[in-house]
Amino acid sequence: MSHFLGEFDCKLDAKGRMMIPTGLKKQLPEAEREGLVINRGFEKHLVIYTRKEWDKIVDDLSKLNQYEKRTREFIRYFTRGASELSLDASNRVLLPKALLEYAGIGADVVLSCQFNKIEVWDQAAYDAQMDSAPENFANLAEEVMGGLGRGGNE
Repeated sequence: MSHFLGEFDCKLDAKGRMMIPTGLKKQLPEAEREGLVINRGFEKHLVIYTRKEWDKIVDDLSKLNQYEKRTREFIRYFTRGASELSLDASNRVLLPKALLEYAGIGADVVLSCQFNKIEVWDQAAYDAQMDSAPENFANLAEEVMGGLGRGGNE
């Protein structure tokens, strides 16, 4: 599986529709046929998955012990608002109003590719998140990635 790459600035129209940028659409060849799924992110943002990736996540969730209360709560909250997205003839998707409200997304949007998903952020929230970068990124990299033994690849 290839991973998504890039960061894209977009605009929502008054109806909540967003044009999928050409550079991203080229990375989504199955999207027109299989569709996309949008869901809440762990922070105040949204996440878009291909249908195939979403099905893998749901399969993982279905293996959890649903007799445990915390598991049921997690599944309910994680899947709350998950919706299918379809590309229209103009390569636009209609983002659900409830999800836009959850994430505080206005007209200016950033699509940030993260491996197998695309994060959808309000532009101001994304800028604030990126402006609060760790003071010493090298230390964070060592803490998070140091044990992988990748031989100094940067």
